[in-house]
Amino acid sequence: MLHVTHLSCKRDGRTLFKDLGFSVAPGEVLQIVGGNGSGKTTLLKIMMGIYTDYEGEVAWDVAQPPAWLGHSQGIKDSLTPAENLRWLGYLHTMNITDSTLAEALAAMGLTGYENTPCGILSEGQRKLVGLTRFFLQDSPSPHSCWVLDEPFNTIDATGISRFEARLSSHLEQGGLAILSSHRALSLRVPVRQVEL
Repeated sequence: MLHVTHLSCKRDGRTLFKDLGFSVAPGEVLQIVGGNGSGKTTLLKIMMGIYTDYEGEVAWDVAQPPAWLGHSQGIKDSLTPAENLRWLGYLHTMNITDSTLAEALAAMGLTGYENTPCGILSEGQRKLVGLTRFFLQDSPSPHSCWVLDEPFNTIDATGISRFEARLSSHLEQGGLAILSSHRALSLRVPVRQVEL
């Protein structure tokens, strides 16, 4: 569960949002919408504890720290998709078998690119590598949360559809999700929105 109450933030002398409040419960997804520069990324960074110059309260009640994917995919260009994902698994003490890795890469349409350095992949393929981490969780624990900043930028309709299916499964298993996106979402659960 996430509770945000009386949240206000100014940047460069401009108010981004004032007295914002909402809650997100297990099985729910919250979409942050708004134009460029409206404060979507700042709001997500506040929720993650990355940006701290704000007023109000952000209170998490989740089984584990939220999984974060920002504008940067968090991958190293000199490593292959397989190497990046294995390293991520090591950092988060996930047991990633060869078959699990192959299935996750296939789920995002990356079969055949497993051993290609990420630095020579397209921007869309690099984004898919970043999103593949969400296919590597054995089964999301109840109340686990994903916070995603513009996860669909630079990827094609097939990649979007594949990740939306994964996101729907996460929510149906009791997970939470908060994301910013300019596009309408096609999920198997209702989507709530906060507009900035």
